Amino acid sequence: MIEVWTWPTPNGHKVHIALEELGLPYKVVPINIGKGDQFKPDFLSITPNHRIPAIVDPDGPGGKPLQLFESAAILIYLSEKTGGKLIPSDPPGRYACLQWMMFQMGGTGPMFGQYNHFANYATEKIPYAIQRYTNEVARLHRVLEKRLAEADYLAGPEYSMADIINFPWIRNPERRNIDLAAYPNVKRWHDLVAARPAVQRGVEVLSESQRRGQMTDEEREVMFGKTQFAAR
Repeated sequence: MIEVWTWPTPNGHKVHIALEELGLPYKVVPINIGKGDQFKPDFLSITPNHRIPAIVDPDGPGGKPLQLFESAAILIYLSEKTGGKLIPSDPPGRYACLQWMMFQMGGTGPMFGQYNHFANYATEKIPYAIQRYTNEVARLHRVLEKRLAEADYLAGPEYSMADIINFPWIRNPERRNIDLAAYPNVKRWHDLVAARPAVQRGVEVLSESQRRGQMTDEEREVMFGKTQFAAR
Protein backbone atom coordinates (compact mmCIF):
# COMPACT_ATOMS: atom_id res chain seq x y z
CA MET A 1 0.00 0.00 0.00
CA ILE A 2 1.39 3.37 -1.02
CA GLU A 3 1.96 5.87 1.79
CA VAL A 4 0.90 9.41 0.89
CA TRP A 5 2.45 12.06 3.10
CA THR A 6 0.07 14.92 2.48
CA TRP A 7 -2.29 17.69 3.55
CA PRO A 8 -5.56 18.99 1.99
CA THR A 9 -4.05 21.60 -0.34
CA PRO A 10 -4.18 21.76 -4.14
CA ASN A 11 -0.82 20.01 -4.33
CA GLY A 12 -2.02 17.26 -2.06
CA HIS A 13 -5.30 16.89 -3.91
CA LYS A 14 -3.49 16.19 -7.19
CA VAL A 15 -2.08 12.96 -5.81
CA HIS A 16 -5.26 12.00 -3.94
CA ILE A 17 -7.26 12.33 -7.16
CA ALA A 18 -4.74 10.38 -9.22
CA LEU A 19 -4.71 7.51 -6.73
CA GLU A 20 -8.49 7.42 -6.70
CA GLU A 21 -8.70 7.51 -10.50
CA LEU A 22 -6.16 4.69 -10.81
CA GLY A 23 -7.74 2.60 -8.08
CA LEU A 24 -4.46 2.19 -6.21
CA PRO A 25 -4.68 1.40 -2.48
CA TYR A 26 -3.04 4.04 -0.33
CA LYS A 27 -2.54 5.09 3.25
CA VAL A 28 -2.70 8.76 4.22
CA VAL A 29 0.04 10.09 6.49
CA PRO A 30 -1.15 13.60 7.51
CA ILE A 31 1.49 16.34 7.48
CA ASN A 32 -0.03 19.31 9.27
CA ILE A 33 1.78 22.19 7.60
CA GLY A 34 0.23 24.72 9.98
CA LYS A 35 1.84 22.97 12.93
CA GLY A 36 5.23 22.39 11.29
CA ASP A 37 5.07 18.66 10.56
CA GLN A 38 6.87 19.36 7.26
CA PHE A 39 10.04 20.16 9.19
CA LYS A 40 10.13 16.92 11.17
CA PRO A 41 13.00 14.49 10.46
CA ASP A 42 10.81 11.61 9.28
CA PHE A 43 9.27 13.78 6.57
CA LEU A 44 12.55 15.44 5.63
CA SER A 45 14.05 11.99 5.12
CA ILE A 46 11.63 11.61 2.19
CA THR A 47 11.74 15.16 0.82
CA PRO A 48 14.52 17.62 1.63
CA ASN A 49 12.31 20.36 0.17
CA HIS A 50 9.86 20.13 3.11
CA ARG A 51 6.83 20.41 0.83
CA ILE A 52 3.85 18.09 0.55
CA PRO A 53 3.02 15.74 -1.05
CA ALA A 54 5.47 12.88 -1.02
CA ILE A 55 4.95 9.14 -1.36
CA VAL A 56 6.59 5.96 -0.19
CA ASP A 57 5.81 2.93 -2.33
CA PRO A 58 7.02 -0.29 -0.67
CA ASP A 59 6.54 -2.06 -4.01
CA GLY A 60 8.49 0.28 -6.25
CA PRO A 61 10.49 -0.55 -9.39
CA GLY A 62 12.04 -4.00 -9.13
CA GLY A 63 10.01 -4.68 -6.00
CA LYS A 64 12.13 -2.26 -3.99
CA PRO A 65 10.79 0.62 -1.86
CA LEU A 66 10.64 4.00 -3.58
CA GLN A 67 10.46 7.45 -2.01
CA LEU A 68 9.34 10.29 -4.25
CA PHE A 69 8.48 13.98 -3.92
CA GLU A 70 7.25 16.67 -6.35
CA SER A 71 3.67 16.12 -7.43
CA ALA A 72 4.29 15.99 -11.19
CA ALA A 73 6.96 13.33 -10.70
CA ILE A 74 4.56 11.39 -8.48
CA LEU A 75 1.78 11.52 -11.09
CA ILE A 76 4.11 10.34 -13.85
CA TYR A 77 5.30 7.52 -11.61
CA LEU A 78 1.76 6.44 -10.74
CA SER A 79 0.86 6.41 -14.43
CA GLU A 80 3.85 4.25 -15.28
CA LYS A 81 3.19 1.97 -12.34
CA THR A 82 -0.25 1.22 -13.79
CA GLY A 83 0.90 0.62 -17.35
CA GLY A 84 0.69 4.20 -18.58
CA LYS A 85 -2.85 5.03 -17.54
CA LEU A 86 -3.94 8.68 -17.74
CA ILE A 87 -0.97 9.69 -19.91
CA PRO A 88 -1.53 9.08 -23.63
CA SER A 89 0.74 6.47 -25.20
CA ASP A 90 1.10 8.13 -28.61
CA PRO A 91 4.04 10.59 -28.67
CA PRO A 92 2.03 13.72 -29.62
CA GLY A 93 -0.57 12.99 -26.95
CA ARG A 94 2.06 12.13 -24.36
CA TYR A 95 3.99 15.34 -24.88
CA ALA A 96 0.79 17.41 -24.93
CA CYS A 97 -0.05 15.90 -21.56
CA LEU A 98 3.42 16.50 -20.15
CA GLN A 99 3.51 20.10 -21.35
CA TRP A 100 0.23 20.93 -19.59
CA MET A 101 1.50 19.19 -16.47
CA MET A 102 4.60 21.39 -16.57
CA PHE A 103 2.36 24.41 -17.22
CA GLN A 104 0.81 23.77 -13.84
CA MET A 105 4.12 23.25 -12.08
CA GLY A 106 5.64 26.42 -13.54
CA GLY A 107 2.50 28.51 -13.97
CA THR A 108 -0.75 28.05 -12.09
CA GLY A 109 0.85 26.55 -8.99
CA PRO A 110 3.49 29.18 -8.19
CA MET A 111 1.55 32.16 -9.55
CA PHE A 112 -1.72 31.27 -7.82
CA GLY A 113 0.24 30.47 -4.67
CA GLN A 114 1.90 33.88 -4.69
CA TYR A 115 -1.47 35.55 -5.20
CA ASN A 116 -2.86 33.66 -2.21
CA HIS A 117 0.10 34.71 -0.11
CA PHE A 118 0.09 38.41 -0.87
CA ALA A 119 -3.67 38.89 -1.16
CA ASN A 120 -4.85 36.61 1.64
CA TYR A 121 -2.07 35.64 4.04
CA ALA A 122 0.47 38.47 4.22
CA THR A 123 -0.06 40.87 7.11
CA GLU A 124 1.34 43.71 5.03
CA LYS A 125 -0.70 44.31 1.90
CA ILE A 126 1.71 45.35 -0.87
CA PRO A 127 -0.28 46.80 -3.78
CA TYR A 128 2.39 46.08 -6.40
CA ALA A 129 2.63 42.40 -5.41
CA ILE A 130 -1.14 41.96 -5.27
CA GLN A 131 -1.57 43.57 -8.69
CA ARG A 132 1.30 41.57 -10.17
CA TYR A 133 -0.19 38.22 -9.18
CA THR A 134 -3.77 39.29 -9.86
CA ASN A 135 -2.65 39.93 -13.44
CA GLU A 136 -0.89 36.56 -13.63
CA VAL A 137 -3.93 34.68 -12.32
CA ALA A 138 -6.10 36.31 -14.99
CA ARG A 139 -3.51 35.72 -17.72
CA LEU A 140 -3.21 32.02 -16.91
CA HIS A 141 -6.98 31.67 -16.97
CA ARG A 142 -6.90 33.20 -20.45
CA VAL A 143 -4.30 30.65 -21.54
CA LEU A 144 -6.50 27.83 -20.27
CA GLU A 145 -9.56 29.39 -21.89
CA LYS A 146 -7.87 29.44 -25.28
CA ARG A 147 -6.70 25.85 -24.98
CA LEU A 148 -10.05 24.54 -23.78
CA ALA A 149 -11.81 26.24 -26.68
CA GLU A 150 -9.84 23.83 -28.87
CA ALA A 151 -10.21 20.57 -26.94
CA ASP A 152 -12.44 18.93 -24.35
CA TYR A 153 -9.49 18.35 -22.03
CA LEU A 154 -6.06 19.91 -21.69
CA ALA A 155 -4.14 17.15 -23.47
CA GLY A 156 -6.80 16.59 -26.14
CA PRO A 157 -10.03 14.63 -26.37
CA GLU A 158 -9.36 12.39 -23.34
CA TYR A 159 -9.13 13.10 -19.61
CA SER A 160 -5.54 12.77 -18.38
CA MET A 161 -3.00 13.63 -15.72
CA ALA A 162 -2.87 17.12 -17.26
CA ASP A 163 -6.41 17.71 -16.02
CA ILE A 164 -5.77 16.09 -12.65
CA ILE A 165 -2.75 18.27 -11.92
CA ASN A 166 -4.43 21.55 -12.93
CA PHE A 167 -7.93 21.04 -11.55
CA PRO A 168 -7.20 21.56 -7.82
CA TRP A 169 -5.71 24.98 -8.59
CA ILE A 170 -8.70 26.10 -10.68
CA ARG A 171 -11.12 24.83 -8.06
CA ASN A 172 -12.52 27.40 -5.58
CA PRO A 173 -11.95 30.37 -7.94
CA GLU A 174 -13.48 32.85 -5.48
CA ARG A 175 -10.29 32.54 -3.41
CA ARG A 176 -8.49 34.28 -6.27
CA ASN A 177 -11.28 36.75 -7.02
CA ILE A 178 -12.07 34.90 -10.25
CA ASP A 179 -15.51 34.42 -11.76
CA LEU A 180 -15.39 31.35 -13.97
CA ALA A 181 -18.37 32.67 -15.92
CA ALA A 182 -15.85 35.00 -17.58
CA TYR A 183 -14.02 31.90 -18.86
CA PRO A 184 -16.80 29.67 -20.22
CA ASN A 185 -14.53 26.96 -21.58
CA VAL A 186 -12.61 26.75 -18.33
CA LYS A 187 -15.92 26.53 -16.47
CA ARG A 188 -17.16 23.76 -18.75
CA TRP A 189 -13.96 21.82 -18.16
CA HIS A 190 -13.96 22.52 -14.41
CA ASP A 191 -17.52 21.28 -14.01
CA LEU A 192 -16.82 18.18 -16.10
CA VAL A 193 -13.80 17.25 -14.01
CA ALA A 194 -15.50 18.13 -10.71
CA ALA A 195 -18.35 15.73 -11.50
CA ARG A 196 -16.06 12.70 -11.65
CA PRO A 197 -16.56 10.41 -8.61
CA ALA A 198 -12.82 9.82 -8.17
CA VAL A 199 -12.21 13.57 -8.14
CA GLN A 200 -14.91 14.04 -5.53
CA ARG A 201 -13.31 11.36 -3.37
CA GLY A 202 -9.86 12.82 -3.84
CA VAL A 203 -10.74 16.33 -2.69
CA GLU A 204 -12.41 14.90 0.40
CA VAL A 205 -9.16 13.37 1.68
CA LEU A 206 -8.38 15.05 5.02
CA SER A 207 -11.14 17.58 4.33
CA GLU A 208 -11.99 17.62 8.03
CA SER A 209 -8.52 19.10 8.61
CA GLN A 210 -8.82 22.01 6.21
CA ARG A 211 -8.22 25.40 7.76
CA ARG A 212 -11.32 27.41 8.50
CA GLY A 213 -11.18 31.17 8.84
CA GLN A 214 -8.12 33.39 9.10
CA MET A 215 -4.60 32.04 9.47
CA THR A 216 -3.32 32.41 13.01
CA ASP A 217 -0.06 34.17 13.82
CA GLU A 218 1.40 30.83 14.88
CA GLU A 219 0.50 29.19 11.56
CA ARG A 220 1.88 32.17 9.65
CA GLU A 221 5.19 31.93 11.48
CA VAL A 222 5.43 28.19 10.88
CA MET A 223 4.56 28.37 7.20
CA PHE A 224 6.40 31.54 6.22
CA GLY A 225 8.81 32.46 8.99
CA LYS A 226 10.67 29.18 9.41
CA THR A 227 11.25 28.42 5.76
CA GLN A 228 14.60 30.25 5.72
CA PHE A 229 16.00 27.79 8.28
CA ALA A 230 14.57 24.57 6.85
CA ALA A 231 17.46 23.51 4.62
CA ARG A 232 20.20 24.27 7.14
